[in-house]
Amino acid sequence: MCQRYALPDQAAVEREFLPTRAWWSFTTKYNVVPQQYVPAIRRHDGQSEAVMIRWGLIPSSAEGRPSESPLTIDADAMLASPMFRGPGLEGQRCILPLSGLFAWQLTNRRYRQPPFIRLLERSVFGVAAVWDRSVSEEDDVIESCSMVCVAPNDLIVSVANTDGHMPAILRRKDYQTWLRGTPAAAMATLRPYNKSGMQAYPVSPRINSTAPDDSGLIQPAKFA
Repeated sequence: MCQRYALPDQAAVEREFLPTRAWWSFTTKYNVVPQQYVPAIRRHDGQSEAVMIRWGLIPSSAEGRPSESPLTIDADAMLASPMFRGPGLEGQRCILPLSGLFAWQLTNRRYRQPPFIRLLERSVFGVAAVWDRSVSEEDDVIESCSMVCVAPNDLIVSVANTDGHMPAILRRKDYQTWLRGTPAAAMATLRPYNKSGMQAYPVSPRINSTAPDDSGLIQPAKFA
């Protein structure tokens, strides 16, 4: 988890994160899929910078070849991974803005029912991520990222019982620590989000396809 998420509109994201420099342009999306370019907030020259970045990290060592591009990395494994250790230690951390995310629950009938998961008091929130910059032999540059994941809380376990982690949702007070703090301080911000501040409800299986992108995807499912 997470392989799909919903993206708020640009104005709402900028009110939440107040980037010093904004180089991005995007609209509301209800079905963000892997390998798309997504908005991210990161640090640059001591200031916050808002950019578009590819979801699915391509390490610098790949020289622009997307042979492996993981969407997520477990926080516990990040600093031990050759692919993620450098970005984690060298401050190549960023935040991905979300309005909610999708999971898939395997029911007793072996049917994968998708729920939508959101925060009750925050219509826009940030998930910790790390990024890297890869340059091909032709000097084409790809900047890409992976979400950081942590152990699931009880809500996630109950609605996504086919997976063993959840995105590292940051508290607002931890945004700057994740972006600017020492590796130890940044890692300390990564913890399961309090389940009491979250809501999950079943939605249409249309989200099983990457093609739809409309507000109906996040509406509660109507069962006969």
